[in-house]
Amino acid sequence: MSSAPPVLQAGPAPAAPGPAPAPAAPRRRTRVLALPEARWALAALLLFLLALPPYLLGAPAWTWGPLLAATYATGGWEPGWEGLKALRERTLDVDLLMVVAALGAAAIGQVLDGALLVVIFATSGALEAVATARTADSVRGLLDLAPDTATRITADGAEETVPAARLAVGDLVLVRPGERIGADGRVLDGASDVDQAAITGEPLPVAKHPGDEVFAGTLNGSGALRIEVARDPSESVVARIVAMVEEAARTKAPTQLLIEKVEQRYSLGMVAATLLVFAVPLFLGEALQPALLRAMTFMIVASPCAVVLATMPPLLSAMANAGRHGVLVKSAVVMERLAEVDAVVLDKTGTLTEGTPRLTDLRPLPGAGDPARGAGLDEDALLRLAAAAEHPSEHPLARAVVEAARARGLDLPPARDFTATPGRGVTATVEGRTVTVGAPEGPPPAVLTELEQTGRTAVLVTVDGRPAGVLGLTDRLRPGADGATRALRALTGREPVLLTGDNPRAAARLAAEAGLTEVRAGLLPQDKVTAVEALQATGAKVLAVGDGVNDAPALAAAHTGLAMGRAGSDLTLRTADAIVVRDELAAIPAAVSLARRARALVVQNLLIAGTFIAVLVVWDLAGTLPLPLGVAGHEGSTVLVGLNGLRLLADRSWRRAAAGH
Repeated sequence: MSSAPPVLQAGPAPAAPGPAPAPAAPRRRTRVLALPEARWALAALLLFLLALPPYLLGAPAWTWGPLLAATYATGGWEPGWEGLKALRERTLDVDLLMVVAALGAAAIGQVLDGALLVVIFATSGALEAVATARTADSVRGLLDLAPDTATRITADGAEETVPAARLAVGDLVLVRPGERIGADGRVLDGASDVDQAAITGEPLPVAKHPGDEVFAGTLNGSGALRIEVARDPSESVVARIVAMVEEAARTKAPTQLLIEKVEQRYSLGMVAATLLVFAVPLFLGEALQPALLRAMTFMIVASPCAVVLATMPPLLSAMANAGRHGVLVKSAVVMERLAEVDAVVLDKTGTLTEGTPRLTDLRPLPGAGDPARGAGLDEDALLRLAAAAEHPSEHPLARAVVEAARARGLDLPPARDFTATPGRGVTATVEGRTVTVGAPEGPPPAVLTELEQTGRTAVLVTVDGRPAGVLGLTDRLRPGADGATRALRALTGREPVLLTGDNPRAAARLAAEAGLTEVRAGLLPQDKVTAVEALQATGAKVLAVGDGVNDAPALAAAHTGLAMGRAGSDLTLRTADAIVVRDELAAIPAAVSLARRARALVVQNLLIAGTFIAVLVVWDLAGTLPLPLGVAGHEGSTVLVGLNGLRLLADRSWRRAAAGH
């Protein structure tokens, strides 16, 4: 990257005449109902809801019987078929077990219970399919960063528009103002400021001159650049980000709910026990009907309905509560994973900070200004002239200066003869005086060096060729950032780590303000992934928080990825497991704390459900458990654990989590 100081310049100028680039392909996004699992689950749910009123009101069986039969068919055929295929591979799938339990319930008259079980599992399968499809969408969306076409300069100096994917190392490429760069390379001719936040996370455009490196997918500013391609498009930084996200998705440990981790043992044990409960009394001379009734009662009381509801309501309630308070958690699996995190890595720009520069320092220089008009300029006069000169510019720093002047209520006189020099600054005539804002051409004033050493971006204002003052700008810390980092430190017992592509001085200043002591600056996307993987290699379960495209691989590689919603890129929002919709940093530790409460309730519910199952099973085996009483006990435990889990829906649960209780 260039070491030239950031300067103020105009926004993108009109592109020179030339071949129009091909229109970008529309972004592809999988619709929920395009997934067969979602369509079957929705059909099963609607049929069940239609059958429920006549069943509960005691209507004739012909009014609700066909509807419940259709519920079994629409919701159960797919998990049943997948379970049969699993059997061929000598694996017992819990979904098949649920279908068998549902059919068994129907066989002994508990038709509604079986239908409810089918709907629950069909819905769970649909949610899993949607999550998988959206992950694939996010990887495809990353390819939208790089342009489809590029302007290549031929050996005879002519221009031709070619697909960016066909560029080769050594090709010369022309990048006009406002265009995206089509390949990684090195600047041969021209000067411009390039917005490369998507790759490095730097909040401000970076001045590029001959010899500087540029990246595919970054946005050119107001100058034209001639670039020599240095990497094959398949090896560009953008392509490597794609590869890293895909690799992380493949190698990330399979995510399972707590109950699914014992799926095989429970399934095999329940099937074996049911067969024994049926076969042993039959072998000892018991009649067929009592033996079958005992076995079916056993299957009902031992079925994992209560166990499933022991797991899901706390997690879903926590998801709903977090959603009401601005944290979108994408699945119950994510909520459970969020409860496990014990280390946190944070991006800087757009995550801990607002992502836009703000004017923080106004330093008039002694004796500045035109002696004929007065001894010098005060702060308002300095800002007024600088903002007037910057008003025509679209550069982020220029906008910050203008916004600061308006916040002070200053009137801005018109600027004439406005010019912008990429890499240097802007010049305009304001009230008859020539005002320049940008990088100093000679030795910088001491105050400018002082501001840069504190991590600020400093620019010099000259009036009629004489230094008049220095402006200091910086990216502002989000409200509550220091409190959020303290809360995360208390929750995890580890120091949060700041990972940023910004320069070390700016990173160190921001870290000090946020109360962070571990900082790693100047990182590219692959460096952030390496840092996350190194931390996880020590046994830590890392929560990665970011907002930019450059953060997406780290979020994918981490145990749990969390994106800032307002400024987050489309790729990052899709890659992340959870999203802070309102960009409130305090919501991050609150969500982790709430997830831990949900996990504690899951364990509590499993103990309750397990106790009920054990008591009812022993009763059925040691004595004679009446079927209605067995169903009542089974349904009672289901209702109990469901209500216990729903406690997390209350606002007080979020308040307690936010307070760290």
